[in-house]
Amino acid sequence: LIVEDLIELSNPIDEEETLFIYPEGILTNIYLNDLALYKKIFQENFSKNHKIIMGINSLRNEKIYNSLVLLDNELNILDQYNKNKLVPFGEYLPFENIFSKFGLKKITQGYQSFSADDNRDIFEVNNIRFLPLICYEIIYSGKLFNNPDFDIIVNISEDGWFGKSIGPKQHFAHSIFRAVESGKYLLRSANNGIAAIVNPLGVIEQKVKYGKSGYVDFKEAKKTQPTLFSKYGNKIFIILILLYIFIIFSFNRFKNE
Repeated sequence: LIVEDLIELSNPIDEEETLFIYPEGILTNIYLNDLALYKKIFQENFSKNHKIIMGINSLRNEKIYNSLVLLDNELNILDQYNKNKLVPFGEYLPFENIFSKFGLKKITQGYQSFSADDNRDIFEVNNIRFLPLICYEIIYSGKLFNNPDFDIIVNISEDGWFGKSIGPKQHFAHSIFRAVESGKYLLRSANNGIAAIVNPLGVIEQKVKYGKSGYVDFKEAKKTQPTLFSKYGNKIFIILILLYIFIIFSFNRFKNE
């Protein structure tokens, strides 16, 4: 079973406060409500000192969401984030009302499209504040830091559908830029992709190579201050353009005089 492999790889120690971060899509063909099936095995292997982050699909009001959930050792839901930015054709079919009449659907498993949520709350574990990002949400620059009051970025991903293309490596490269922009550590857990710890300078401190099975162990983070980019985002570039125009205008005026 995949769950048994995860537990063996995690090697939980009862006395150690630990947050385990599992990738998106690690448990296939089940929904959030089905996690009760695994309650006993998690109770037997994890203690009250343990928390778990996991990517899983969830149902609400007949809508399907791609979700990141924070769980305790009994699989009780402590917090939940539903993906905001969906992959066109991968997670939803644009103009679905029209194209579905011709038998078209998204290219991933299942017929119904996922629904996008519009809320991304920071969640907290042991006084550490995490910004949750699912899969390709990590590629969006300047739109992730509306609330810069977080300590660490958590990015879970399913990169298996890229196959043997360059996709997983490009996806990981984008995540490094988000760490630098925010001035925060990035913890990335990827299924069939690259798992890593990236520091605020963009240095990869630990990594599980593409196509390999393993884990990275994050024990300590240096406290950092929010960057200008995390505070103002792409507005910085607008200000620079306006400043450039002002300088050119002033220079030409001075030259004419």
